[in-house]
Amino acid sequence: MQQPAPPDSVPDPGGLEQLNAAVADIVQDSGASVGLVYLLAPGERVLRLAVVSGVSQQIAAPWARIDVGAPIPVADAMREGRLVWLSGQEEVARRYPRLGLVLPYDFMLAAAPITDGTTAWGGLVLLWPIWHPPQLSRSESDAVSAFCRRAALLLQRATDSGHPVLPPEKPRVLPPPRPRAPERAEALAAVDFAERLPMGCCALDLDGRITFINTAAADLVGAGAAVLRGARPWEVLLWLHEPVFEDRYRAAVVTRQPMSFTVLRPPDTSLTFHLFPDGSGVSVHITPASTKQAPNASRQQPQPSAEPTGATALYHLMHLAATLTEAVGTKEVVDLVADQMVPAFGPQALALMTAEEGRLHIIGYRGYAAELMDHFDAVPLTSSTPAVRVLATGVPSFFATFADLKRAYSPAVHQDNMAAWAFLPLIASGRIIGSLVLAYDQPQSFTPAERAVLTSLAGLIAQALDRARLYDTKHQLAHALQSSLLPRTLPRIHGLDVAARYLPAGRGMDIGGDFYDLIRCDETTAAVAIGDVQGHNVTAAALMGQVRTAVHAHATVGTPPGDVLARTNRLLTDLDTGLFTSCLYAHLDLGRHRAHLASAGHPPPLLRHPDGHTEVLHVPPGLLLGIEPDADYPTIEIPLPPGTVLALYTDGLVETPGTDIDEATADLAHQLEQAQDRTMEALAETLIHYATKSAPRHDDIALLLIQASAGQ
Repeated sequence: MQQPAPPDSVPDPGGLEQLNAAVADIVQDSGASVGLVYLLAPGERVLRLAVVSGVSQQIAAPWARIDVGAPIPVADAMREGRLVWLSGQEEVARRYPRLGLVLPYDFMLAAAPITDGTTAWGGLVLLWPIWHPPQLSRSESDAVSAFCRRAALLLQRATDSGHPVLPPEKPRVLPPPRPRAPERAEALAAVDFAERLPMGCCALDLDGRITFINTAAADLVGAGAAVLRGARPWEVLLWLHEPVFEDRYRAAVVTRQPMSFTVLRPPDTSLTFHLFPDGSGVSVHITPASTKQAPNASRQQPQPSAEPTGATALYHLMHLAATLTEAVGTKEVVDLVADQMVPAFGPQALALMTAEEGRLHIIGYRGYAAELMDHFDAVPLTSSTPAVRVLATGVPSFFATFADLKRAYSPAVHQDNMAAWAFLPLIASGRIIGSLVLAYDQPQSFTPAERAVLTSLAGLIAQALDRARLYDTKHQLAHALQSSLLPRTLPRIHGLDVAARYLPAGRGMDIGGDFYDLIRCDETTAAVAIGDVQGHNVTAAALMGQVRTAVHAHATVGTPPGDVLARTNRLLTDLDTGLFTSCLYAHLDLGRHRAHLASAGHPPPLLRHPDGHTEVLHVPPGLLLGIEPDADYPTIEIPLPPGTVLALYTDGLVETPGTDIDEATADLAHQLEQAQDRTMEALAETLIHYATKSAPRHDDIALLLIQASAGQ
């Protein structure tokens, strides 16, 4: 399906007015409480909110711009050219967790593409209160289809006329429909009526601002009517800053259902607010609460759950969502979920499970005994258990008591001493990848709001877990590649004691180009090399393999150090990869106890003499390999008597942000000097430990230690 072509003429606001009228008609004809129209910006892949009816711009703001590839109902409807229907809060939370996260309320939703069959112009979203039937009626479906055809025709004609309808900078909020305008005398009489009432009352518009408040209400909340009019109550009354008022107002506007709550006005006055919404705003009834009614209790739920719902739960969810975006690897996701969920959402225990090879494996848990988890780990996917059934159906299961669980699964045995359970599917990109079990030590009512919050939570966890598993796979593949390019073992060479270490750094596919090698040349000579290819990716690792192979090939035929680097340099310049490589090469004459060294821009080696004195060797630094094909690499000769230790390393061992590299190198030399009477393996551990504990490392580390012995 095509997108609208970029306009080559000035848009006409008259077309948008016609679209506004069409939106008002569809909202009225379908009986919807909320209507949103999105237009596809020409030349972009972004749906922009153009017209809003039934809610404020503030409530609609999170959805003002939607990428056409986003997992959002209107984007799905436009991409797939079909109607998307969501029959309630739980389905919204299960299929679209991001939507359920920001609007954790009970409503029904339809999203339809605005298209003429060839061009996708945008999409329509309609919301109905939960008392709407579970499916659209024939007349409602016809009304939606008629609007989409009408809007597509309007948009096509506007474009053809040279005056396309473009999304406005801010969406147009349609005024609420009013059956009639009161006469002046009638309006005054209504004010007098409200003033005579002994209880407080006020009116909020769809934006949450007070448009009218009687004297009794102003006295109850402790502020003057002049201060309150035109303001949102939770923004001007400090004791209403908790999210309960704003959340209940949002819930009332979105769901069109009455809401009530009780809050404490300091120092000791509890007030009950009853909210009655319609398409024009919210009427609020305010009375002193009875002493038996606790603050924040809802009259609709005399014994509310202690777990957070509404705005409070939303904040917890948003915090967890933000935290999960930083998680790397399955273990991090499991740890974060366990750390965040138990205190924030109230379960005393949880278990995360994924399906692999026909069995349900527990990948993490919290609050359960290890013996119990071992018992339930790796159960076949053919088992009749709630966790397996949730995995098979993708439908959450909630059990308020063990009796409820026993009725649903007669073989169930009470083994965990818990009183209530939620079994939630982990769904990512339309695939069920596992199950989440939450257990509570007290019976739970699992209200619709709580079920929706937990289902949204499971969706967020599933997405993070899916990313983490992909990371784990890439991480294993990447480092398997790099490990295959490094020597599995170093050759045993008589007259040398050797130790090597390699520490990768980075996340995901970040693999370094660090390498090292020990090469036997003949019975009395050997060569050592260490290097670092620029970059942290597969290309760098592959080039590292080529460099190491080239160095190894030249070394085995006895090529002098300067020539080894010069020939390898010409190879890299011919390959023209755009990546540069540092390298230090040393030829060791074990019979004469001498060494010849050359460097291509590599960090200087360290030399510990037999008497313990340690120095930084100043090898003339030639150009990095791969820059200039005719570069020259001078060679130096040093004595290598028995007991001498030569330390070769990459810059990751000494380079950290904010640290002078020369000072860091001198410190490393001091550590080498102090660590005498140790084997090469122990010495390698000492140097690595010193370097990594001093500051976080952001680069790979390679270390190669060579000690000359008296064997030759």
